[in-house]
Amino acid sequence: MLTDIMYVTVYVTDQERALEFYAGRLGLEKRVDYPGPDGRFLTVAVPGSPLEIILWPHAPAAGQPAGRESGAAAPGPLLIESDDLRADFEVLRERGVVFEQPEPEDYGFGVRTETADPDGNRVSLRQRAAWQGGGKA
Repeated sequence: MLTDIMYVTVYVTDQERALEFYAGRLGLEKRVDYPGPDGRFLTVAVPGSPLEIILWPHAPAAGQPAGRESGAAAPGPLLIESDDLRADFEVLRERGVVFEQPEPEDYGFGVRTETADPDGNRVSLRQRAAWQGGGKA
């Protein structure tokens, strides 16, 4: 029986630069950094979460999301949850994270904002609406 999701993969061209973004700016923790025979196996995760993100080396444009059509919001390959996105937004902006919007926006399921890692992989930050049991939305 399947029990959990262990990893998701984000393709990056420079693992050190990606690590600086995900750990240094977003505040995720480095979990595994193993220089294996198939290349460096590098993971980060939200503190306390069992799900790890593999920062896997790959050529540019690999794993990039399709372009937006007529302004439609397309989530990134990563959706990271916050219990207070407006407060986290300010902290992350002070750390140098550049967001697509000047402020988080309310939408039907809570609050959202978008950013991208150095390779252009979209990262969606979300706070669930109060009706979903998601805090201050």
